[in-house]
Amino acid sequence: MYRKLVMTILVAAAAATSASASEVVKEFRGSTTITTDPFVVDSPWILDWRLDGDYDTLIALDITLVEARTGKHVGRVLHTKYKGNGVKLFYESGVYQLRISTTLGRWRVKIEQLTEEEAELYTPRRPRG
Repeated sequence: MYRKLVMTILVAAAAATSASASEVVKEFRGSTTITTDPFVVDSPWILDWRLDGDYDTLIALDITLVEARTGKHVGRVLHTKYKGNGVKLFYESGVYQLRISTTLGRWRVKIEQLTEEEAELYTPRRPRG
């Protein structure tokens, strides 16, 4: 009986541990245009974004990824003119910064470290508009 109870607890603990191992590396919030502080990530990782505002039109958000050590432009991550949210998956490790530009919007961006198993569950969503 005791052995069965211990096995049940160990299996439950293992399941809980592997259910979600994502870790927030950095979180940025604002309503102005900024270049973030550098952050370090290992592959795979996601950029989780959200845009809100007081207006239904004239709102915009642009996010560009920059290699922090050299200032090299890696690429545009996001351009939207709609309120909403989403995630973008990356398979490149490094030290990065984000250039975040907004028009009449309030934004939140989280950088999350993923496990390989979590990255395999990622399904891209079609962009709006």
